[in-house]
Amino acid sequence: MKRGIYFTITLLIFSASLCFAQKDRTVIKEDFKPASTNQPGRECTQVNSEGRVRASILAPEAQRVQLDISAVKYDLVKDTNGVWTGDSDPQDEGFHYYQLWIDGAAVPDPGSMYFFGAMRWGSGIEIPAKDQDFYAIKDTPHGQIREILFYSKSSHNICRAFVYTPPDYDKDLKKRYPVLYLQHGWGENEYGWPNQGKVNLIMDNLIAESKARPFIIVMAYGMTNEIRFGELRKFDIKPFQTVLIDELIPYIDANFRTLTDQSHRAMAGLSMGSVETKMITLQNLNTFSHIGLFSGGSIGLDDVKNVSEFKEKIKVVFVSYGSREIENMKNRPPAGPFGGDPQKNTDALKKAGISAHFYVSPNTAHEWQSWRRSLYEFAQLLFRD
Repeated sequence: MKRGIYFTITLLIFSASLCFAQKDRTVIKEDFKPASTNQPGRECTQVNSEGRVRASILAPEAQRVQLDISAVKYDLVKDTNGVWTGDSDPQDEGFHYYQLWIDGAAVPDPGSMYFFGAMRWGSGIEIPAKDQDFYAIKDTPHGQIREILFYSKSSHNICRAFVYTPPDYDKDLKKRYPVLYLQHGWGENEYGWPNQGKVNLIMDNLIAESKARPFIIVMAYGMTNEIRFGELRKFDIKPFQTVLIDELIPYIDANFRTLTDQSHRAMAGLSMGSVETKMITLQNLNTFSHIGLFSGGSIGLDDVKNVSEFKEKIKVVFVSYGSREIENMKNRPPAGPFGGDPQKNTDALKKAGISAHFYVSPNTAHEWQSWRRSLYEFAQLLFRD
């Protein structure tokens, strides 16, 4: 997830209807359509069938305007009406953060809905995916995303979390549910999985197709963003571990109809949230029985202090990466990221008799489509008593 800082531009005039194509676009398919992530009624920004993003903005006084997406900047061209327009290269399927640079200032696109990522509220765009059916809105029973506020004595803060409850949660008031604690990555917060991750739609569809057991999902802020980029190895897990183990889990068990035993509690996370998951679960084998690491390390036999105890208590270990992440690992030192080759580590767990699973998301990198697919695969393995 790339960094970005934006400044609010108050003298910027934006017209949603002005989406003009540049000249000499014979090599680009002119089948652009408004992105699903645009604000209601906005025609810009647009996406074509190649996955290119076309940005357009009215800024007659500007000297230079660029589209910044996937860590690459693309120059926009101004027409006689003062409208700047430009296209990106084809992007991976799924969700991407982006922003505009206007005379050196990074600003959100006024036509986009806003998402919290890269340490700020800013623009995001959805590139239609061939497999988007698994998170599509369908005519099926839907669960709810509930916002909760709880007081943390250890951090002296009122904390927010989002809780997904399955479609039948309010129908059978005697039924209790397993719980997955699901963490975001660095630069993001508790809004990530409900918004960018489409966690509720993924679960609704899985449950409707009887591919996953209904369970509750809790998404809280992982206290990661106080650490500067490049200093993540200095991250201290203790404050968040205290909030999670001593405060949030008891709050959820007291206020929701949960199954409170270890065998019905899981934890997973993406990127930095995966690192948190590994650190916390390995220290709390009596609390969690299912572990999911998405794009953030793996668990090897060297991480397991007592293999027999781990095998007895942990029902599932799931590790996943985007295929482009795997390709990038080939150019890194043999040790790989976060402590070893994830495929080899997972295979070693399997040989030790542990239920370990390795998944690779095709044609994606360190991005939300990798993590949506990972959740889809992981959820089907959870709480299969």
